[in-house]
Amino acid sequence: MPNARRADDIGEFTYRDYQRWPARPRYELLDGRARLMAPPTTSHQRVVFELGAQIRNALQGHSCQAFAGPVGVRLPIDDESDEYIKTALEPDLVIVCDPAKIDAKGIRGAPDVVIEVLSPSTAAYDSIDKRAAYERAGVRELWLIDAASGLVHRYLKEGKGFNPPELLRAEGSIELCLGFALSLDFMVALRERD
Repeated sequence: MPNARRADDIGEFTYRDYQRWPARPRYELLDGRARLMAPPTTSHQRVVFELGAQIRNALQGHSCQAFAGPVGVRLPIDDESDEYIKTALEPDLVIVCDPAKIDAKGIRGAPDVVIEVLSPSTAAYDSIDKRAAYERAGVRELWLIDAASGLVHRYLKEGKGFNPPELLRAEGSIELCLGFALSLDFMVALRERD
């Protein structure tokens, strides 16, 4: 494809560039920078799979919809058109309650809930850079789950930003801002297995 910019080129990128990149390897786009994504570990996938199943069951008959990664989440600034968007992320799990945000490409705008399962290679990126992008975009609730330590950093939106995080043990049940709880007891057994 002539004049197509590759993710490993130097410079700032937009969603137009991102759409032209091959499916493998996978990249995210954050503030115009391409970020190579490492394949997830089996323990990471176990957590995503279990929480995804719980969310699917909880949302039956509900107007909100859930998606598991890789699903593209475009975070425009104001009414920015898709081609100029500089942030397109692939969170592990999202819940979207506004059907107008869902299209054939994925999600455009802030999901109501984002859950990221941290991996050693991406923990700082997820906890600092992506957290800030979700906060700027207006995500209502963000969970950063550290499966290895058994901790959940839970951020809730208040005003234009997040409250200081709640640090919770990944056990028992935690209620989401949408009014249903997720059980994290399965993570105790995962930590013992892994």
